[in-house]
Amino acid sequence: MAIAVGMVETLGFPAVVEAADAMVKAARVTLVGYEKIGSGRVTVIVRGDVSEVQASVAAGVENVKRVNGGQTLSTHIIARPHENLEFVLPIRYTEAVEQFRESVSGIRPYGR
Repeated sequence: MAIAVGMVETLGFPAVVEAADAMVKAARVTLVGYEKIGSGRVTVIVRGDVSEVQASVAAGVENVKRVNGGQTLSTHIIARPHENLEFVLPIRYTEAVEQFRESVSGIRPYGR
């Protein structure tokens, strides 16, 4: 399975919460974090199989429209990000989200 990272950047925190909720409900992905950029910009980050991340991002974008004043500012999907990115950027699976990763994939991580 090729693991991808998907990001949705919104204007406003309520919009990113709506996007994140839709993303994890629409596809088998794990929410790995969010980043407050400033000026009301917030990005939510998910990981999973490439096709699942694509479906997840699409659902997130669609649901941002439900929030009064919510705007999608940008989206991006990276299939198979280089492992170096995971150690520098906040896109990796952490212990805090590991339980959700296991429930999404049904596969236990290596070494467990």
